[in-house]
Amino acid sequence: MSQLQQQLHQPEVHGEHKAAWVTISTDEYESMKATIEVLSNSKLMKQIMESEEDIKMGRTKSLDELIKGLKKKS
Repeated sequence: MSQLQQQLHQPEVHGEHKAAWVTISTDEYESMKATIEVLSNSKLMKQIMESEEDIKMGRTKSLDELIKGLKKKS
């Protein structure tokens, strides 16, 4: 289990109240699991960081350019 996963599995308790569980919606739970999966995948995180850099540097294509390029390959 990664350090991030361990941190997310250990809630902080402040004051006298010590809850035995936390209730969240199924959607929120699934979203949290997906986030942990992405953050735990170093290859995927590298791709995300590279993509963010591409966007900052203007290395992007419009949707129309992308579609035209795909049609040429067909």
